[in-house]
Amino acid sequence: TAPKDPAAPPLGDTCGSIPESWRFDCYPERGVIVTRELCEARNCCFIPASSSSSSSRPPPSGGNGVPWCFYPADFPSYRLVSINDTSLGQKGTLVKEVRTYYPADILTLEVDLRHETDTRLHVKITDPSNPRFEVPISVPAATKKAESPDYLVEVSRQPFGLVVRRRSSGVVLLNTTVAPLFYADQFLQMSTSLPSPFVYGLAEHRSSFLQEVRWNTLSLWARDVPPMEQANLYGAHPFYLLMEDGGAAHGFFLLNSNAMDVSLQPAPALTWRTIGGILDFYLFLGPDPASVVGQYLEVVGRPAMPVYWALGYHLCRWGYGGTNATWETVRHLRNYGIPQDVQWNDIDYMDRKLDFTLDSNFSSLPDMIADLHAHHQRYVLILDPGISSTQPEGSYWPYEDGMKRDVFIRDWEGNVILGKVWPGLTAYPDFSNAETHEWWYDSLKRFHQKVPFDGLWIDMNEPSNFLEGSTKGCPSTSLENPPYTPGILGGSLKSKTLCASAQQKLSSHYNLHNLYGLMEAQATASALKRIVPKRPFVLSRSTFPGQGMYSGHWLGDNKSRWKDMYTSIAGMLTFNLLGIPLVGADICGFQEDTQEELCVRWTQLGAFYPFTRNHNDLSSKAQDPTVFSPLARTAMRDALLLRYSLFPLLYTLFHHAHVKGHTVARPLMFEFPKDVRTYGIDRQFLWGRSLLVTPVLDPGVDHVVGYFPEGLWYDYYTVRRRHGRARPAGRARGDSIRSKGEEVNLHAPLDKLNLHLREGSVTPTQTPNLTLWASSGQPLHLLSALSDDGRASGDLFWDDGESLDTYESGQYAAIAFSVAQNTMTSTVLHSNVEASYITVETASFYGVKQRPSRVLVNSQEAVFSYRDNQVMTVADLGLKLSQNFTISWV
Repeated sequence: TAPKDPAAPPLGDTCGSIPESWRFDCYPERGVIVTRELCEARNCCFIPASSSSSSSRPPPSGGNGVPWCFYPADFPSYRLVSINDTSLGQKGTLVKEVRTYYPADILTLEVDLRHETDTRLHVKITDPSNPRFEVPISVPAATKKAESPDYLVEVSRQPFGLVVRRRSSGVVLLNTTVAPLFYADQFLQMSTSLPSPFVYGLAEHRSSFLQEVRWNTLSLWARDVPPMEQANLYGAHPFYLLMEDGGAAHGFFLLNSNAMDVSLQPAPALTWRTIGGILDFYLFLGPDPASVVGQYLEVVGRPAMPVYWALGYHLCRWGYGGTNATWETVRHLRNYGIPQDVQWNDIDYMDRKLDFTLDSNFSSLPDMIADLHAHHQRYVLILDPGISSTQPEGSYWPYEDGMKRDVFIRDWEGNVILGKVWPGLTAYPDFSNAETHEWWYDSLKRFHQKVPFDGLWIDMNEPSNFLEGSTKGCPSTSLENPPYTPGILGGSLKSKTLCASAQQKLSSHYNLHNLYGLMEAQATASALKRIVPKRPFVLSRSTFPGQGMYSGHWLGDNKSRWKDMYTSIAGMLTFNLLGIPLVGADICGFQEDTQEELCVRWTQLGAFYPFTRNHNDLSSKAQDPTVFSPLARTAMRDALLLRYSLFPLLYTLFHHAHVKGHTVARPLMFEFPKDVRTYGIDRQFLWGRSLLVTPVLDPGVDHVVGYFPEGLWYDYYTVRRRHGRARPAGRARGDSIRSKGEEVNLHAPLDKLNLHLREGSVTPTQTPNLTLWASSGQPLHLLSALSDDGRASGDLFWDDGESLDTYESGQYAAIAFSVAQNTMTSTVLHSNVEASYITVETASFYGVKQRPSRVLVNSQEAVFSYRDNQVMTVADLGLKLSQNFTISWV
């Protein structure tokens, strides 16, 4: 029998002695007024919470508050009746004698403990008598038991539970003995204590980056709804990362695609409630947060390497009205010298909003695309999954071909289920069917021959439905009305989507709903690679674990409000730790008219989203940079040019995400896990380990307060003082900040975004141009931010930017830069012809404490400059990146 978590209340407690924070909800159903009679009918404790004890009647259940109805310590649960060793760990049998209050209790279970790696524990709890739905994503199969695991697993027999400790510290990472285990046909519940309240992930919701643990229930069920608090949004990600005391981190992933609630409470503790599938979960030991993310992505899949132009500036709106207005906007950006890589169109390019059609006002779209391509720009268009079912016979081939090939989802009676989206009544492709993937490829190929798009935006793929379920409604079955319905917006599974009882090739929509966006992204990325054998660009609204292998994500239909700009940072950071680093929000806001100041500040922030797109809707005024005042337009242009100058850094960060599972946009706590003050920061972020972004997120200010973790931080603009940029205010008077871990007031006029380089880093940059194709051919400028002992390091990944699997096939260049003892060394780790034309033109070193007497480049004396802010610059180098070189000074 496992010892209990010391933080948890003793097992023998009576109802009255269980502290409020340790009360696990026995009546989580929404909207029910829980009385003593209802509660005690479930053999649970009923005690009004102290904060509400004066109320004459209990509050509705399922709310975010102290439960009045909660489990007693002796509530019936499973017991372990046998356990045996296996090649990977242990396998045991669980039995429950007493049925509980959800129908179809499964009384005998099998638990399989797999010690897969030293940092990954895998547990599956299944019904040994009947197969149940399991998520059809590929996960690694361990072949031998971990030899020296970082975890200790202790098994409690009565009641059954698992206690998992970190071997090095003894910290309890998982303790499922704190509340009873449920395993009924449509209700599975498992609780655990948490070693701290610092929980992240559990997307997709609009919230702060750090989740609230004070009675906070998060529902996971993909839903078409503009981002709002207390609502399940477009995707479902049952993964959390937790920071422990002392700076260690671990992660937990429940591999389950059914509708679920995740309830956090201040003990701290967490409860999973899902309405189908199995309990299939992983624990990742880290021990640092970056390692946790890497270990999670070893299971669900690391993100794809994006095509280079995906990292440029994208522009879209719903409401251009025709090719001419779209094309005119592109030309305006060129005329004002504003960089742009990609132009998009929303659904107005379609004839009557029908997929794979072209409105007459967009008949010249192929000519515009040819012009974009001539300027090394790209074109992306939108596709929704809903295929119109009401067109005259013989007039709409996507539907007719789909019917012939049986690719559409069917209802409970076996007929094609019809919903309603933009074109009217629609059928929905079943992307769990391999034939649907072929039909989708054929449809895309046929349309691409007419409109040679470069990437696809797949929207409305939760899937969205303007009806409740279907044109016929939904049947009254347990799939539509399960014994427990999580707290999803609308209160039912069919709300703004298809009937849960709808039938797909692989299973019911009840099981597959949350996977719809992932499966459509798989089909789309695969089709694009077949049409043009280069890296596909796909942007998806709905997401699930593993999505980063196939698509990026934007944060949905936001509003042109300052709050929406702020919350976008939390969304961006969350999706980076979920393995979907190509993420951003609609810059300047999608809905409502933006304001000039907001749009300038948002463009500055958006220039540092990994995915950068300005997009707004049909009823809003245009908001591309060209429509604003000269001052605002210049500020936006400068922000975008700054992004383009940092493309070598950004591209290298995406390479590390692809190969190692790293984050691109990174929370400060990832680099400073021992600094608790970083744990809640979501008004700043890092690119990689060393570039700190401190945006202005409030109106009418010319200063911004930023937190600087302990160390030496250099103003990014240090070498540009000669151009008259204003110096930062407060403690940052000068070109560097030496922080003990403190907030600093920074000067931030409307035309400035504060950026700082962390000591010990080498950052490669380039002179920006109007497209990344033009920028990426420019010479490199290396910025070395030296530590106090004169050290720095960095690297660069380079390839042709668009070919498939360049890293895997060796078609790339990798360069390592290091500075130590007054010498920079550039070392070619791997080389190919793609980097041979790139040169290093300039190297600047921040923090050279004394003026050198001379500088040597490859042992030859070179001209240099040195300024009183301790910046040394060596220009006109002309060094080939494909050859090792040194720069030293004495």
